[in-house]
Amino acid sequence: MSDETYTPPRVWKWEPGNGGKFANINRPEAGATHEKPLPVGKHPLQLYSLATPNGVKVTILLEELLALGFEGAEYDAHLIQITEGEQFGSGFVAVNPNSKIPALLDQSMDPPQRVFESGAILLYLAEKFGAFLPKDIAKRTECLSWLFWQMGSAPMLGGGFGHFYAYAPEKYQYPIDRYTMEVKRQLDVLNRQLADKRFIAGDKYTIADMAIWHWYGALVTNQVYEAAEFLDAHTYKNVLRWTEEIAQRPAVQRGRMVNRTWGEPHEQLHERHAASDFEYKTQDKLQNKG
Repeated sequence: MSDETYTPPRVWKWEPGNGGKFANINRPEAGATHEKPLPVGKHPLQLYSLATPNGVKVTILLEELLALGFEGAEYDAHLIQITEGEQFGSGFVAVNPNSKIPALLDQSMDPPQRVFESGAILLYLAEKFGAFLPKDIAKRTECLSWLFWQMGSAPMLGGGFGHFYAYAPEKYQYPIDRYTMEVKRQLDVLNRQLADKRFIAGDKYTIADMAIWHWYGALVTNQVYEAAEFLDAHTYKNVLRWTEEIAQRPAVQRGRMVNRTWGEPHEQLHERHAASDFEYKTQDKLQNKG
């Protein structure tokens, strides 16, 4: 990459490999690259995912629903290794034509219902089970406003700030400054909202909290991008208070383990097919057996 100012060509051409850490999974076309059917388990809900911030949103909601006693929320969580291009297999593309995790297949419907995009999955499950989404029109609207705020804001945080600060092959001041300014503005938005509210949309824990928590909570606690000091994250005290409270929820602790393939072995549950998997099939237990 040159230090010279870039002059775009009249017609852009893709150069494979240009794009940093995740260049091998990015391409300018959609559709399947290979034939590969998806595994299907026995539970009503089939989740195909990875424990990124978008994936964790859904596993947290599923574990919260199960904690409330909704048996229909039982699920199989199948691991999709995005760095190996598994999201471009024909089976996955049939469930999500956008080739992004997470993707959900609801086998309790006839025919089975596919749901893709993490925000759509949260809304679908909250409506299906009547939980974590207020019924009052004003409170419901506030919750959904924050849900869609997260969906619109995260590309600036992940694809913008995260890419140029942490993953780009070379660091340049202009894009880092541009996205840092926006991320700090977003953190200020959250910090002001949480100044007099326990949770994002008010006094009740909702899918808005689940959507936002793993993106911004992980950021201010230095779990992604190693940027907490750079962002002066300790100054967003309301965000930190909210982050820490949600992190103590047992369903959140379980949800963030599902489809996780990095970190401490006891925090990794590569696939989840039964509630007992948290006790017997985390990576530390499997390694001790093998």
